[in-house]
This record gives sequence, structure tokens and C-alpha cells, in this order.
Amino acid sequence: MTESPKGTPEQQAQILMQALPHMLHYDDAIIVVKYGGHAMGKEDMARSFAKDMVLLEQSGVNPVVVHGGGPQIGAMLAKLGIKSEFAAGLRITDKATVEIVEMVLAGSINKQIVGFINNEGGRAIGLCGKDGNMVTATKVTHVHDAASNKDLELDLGFVGDPSRVDTTVLDQVLGRELIPVLAPVCQGADGETYNVNADTFAGAIAGALKAKRLLFLTDVPGVLDKNKQLIKELNIAQIRSLIADGTITGGMIPKVETCIYAIEQGVEGVVILDGQKPHAVLLELLTDHGAGTLITK
Repeated sequence: MTESPKGTPEQQAQILMQALPHMLHYDDAIIVVKYGGHAMGKEDMARSFAKDMVLLEQSGVNPVVVHGGGPQIGAMLAKLGIKSEFAAGLRITDKATVEIVEMVLAGSINKQIVGFINNEGGRAIGLCGKDGNMVTATKVTHVHDAASNKDLELDLGFVGDPSRVDTTVLDQVLGRELIPVLAPVCQGADGETYNVNADTFAGAIAGALKAKRLLFLTDVPGVLDKNKQLIKELNIAQIRSLIADGTITGGMIPKVETCIYAIEQGVEGVVILDGQKPHAVLLELLTDHGAGTLITK
């Protein structure tokens, strides 16, 4: 008699015994997942991610998905003959570009993720920061440049930062077997449309919802020490020290700064983990060893 791919009944029981305490820990909790990077560009990984979100919702968790889409925006701009320009790592977004950003983020990418989740038996609903005035943005005028460690005054066009979050729409959706999928396209008090960094948007949403966890699915295992080994847990003070001594550098600096911002807004814990790892979200939330770097107050 051959053993099933899922293991023997005893092995399945062991898996359940390990997962159940974690499932109870996150029962009815809000988990915000920032989804992007290479994991989003591959269909098999996108379907695996969708399956994980459905399983979380069926387990009594309230997942909220926030997605980016930089590569897809760049591809569409190139197709339309619009040159992509960047300053301090952020896309300079003029009037023509912001229309493409909205079309790609709130349109094609958002609905693709919704479709994947629905195909796996979930009930996803696609929204953006504009819906119900969920997130109001203000124009970015200063950017911290990690390379020079200086604040630069820049005109990035229609690039914004979250200034206010209204959770009314999300409050109506969560707990009703619906999975919100959010695109970081927002309206300003001036009536203009703004492209908001997806990490920052996720931090603002998680903070306003007082989420138990905010998970950043990235292209790296988490925060690494000087020997390139994963650091399993950090607090805010330790992060400041690691930035000061040069352990945390480059693009990881704005990511951990967003983690700190989210925690200060009321998120219990933020995790940076590798979104290319199959079932990374389930490994982080439902196993003893986790999958990335957990950051707490």
C-alpha cells in the first residue's frame, strides 16, 4: 500500500497538533499581508498564495491583502512609450503616468488577485484607497535617501503618503467571509489621484485596523546579520542599532522604518519574510519556527 502525498494519518495528526494552538492564537485576528515582488509575477506562486489566503479565512483569520505592482506598471508604461523615471527609488509620476498606475494597480493586477482567490474557493473583493475614502493621501515633498542618509526635497509629481485612514468600508467587509484585496491608489484632499508606496499603504492600513500581524512578503528571507544569517526576532531599539552600525542597509532601511511606523500605529507585530517560499504565510503563522524576522515593540 502506497503512502499518500499528504503523509500518513499519524503525520497529518502531528501537523494539526502543531498548527491548532497557532490557529487559536489568530482566531478572529486581522492579518494584513503586503504581497508583491517576484512572488506576484509567477502564476503558480500566485495561485499558491491565493490558496493560503482562503485557508486562513476558513480557519477564522481575517486576512487583508495589499499589493504593489512596480514591474507591471513599468511594463505597461514601456508598451505605451512612456519613459519610467525614478528619484531616490520612487517613480516620478506625472499626470499621464498616474492614469496608467491606476489602470494597472486598481484594474488588471487587483482583479487578477481577486480572480485567483475566488478560483480557490474564497470570496475576494477588490478595492483601492479611493473606495469609501479609505485612505487619503498628501503629496510627497521630501524623501529620505538611504544611500546618503539625507532627506531630499523632491517633486515626484503625483506620489503620495497616507495622511488619514477611514476603516468604515473594511469594517463592513471583515468577518463576513470576504477577503479584501487593496490597491495603493488614493485620492488627496485636493481631489487628485496619488500613487502611494504599497509598503507604506500596508503599514497605514494595518495600523488603523490594529492588526495582530502585518506580513511583508519580499524577495529576501528577512533581516540578516553581518554574516548573512536570518535574525528571527527584533525590537525597535535593536533595529535602530543595526541601522547605525551598518548591518541594515539599502532598501531594507525603508522597509524596517515602515515596520516601526506600523507598530507605533498599533500593530502587534510585523514580519519580513520571503514571499518566494511556498506557503510562507502559513509557515510564519501556523508553525512553531516561523518563516522570517518578527519585529515587535
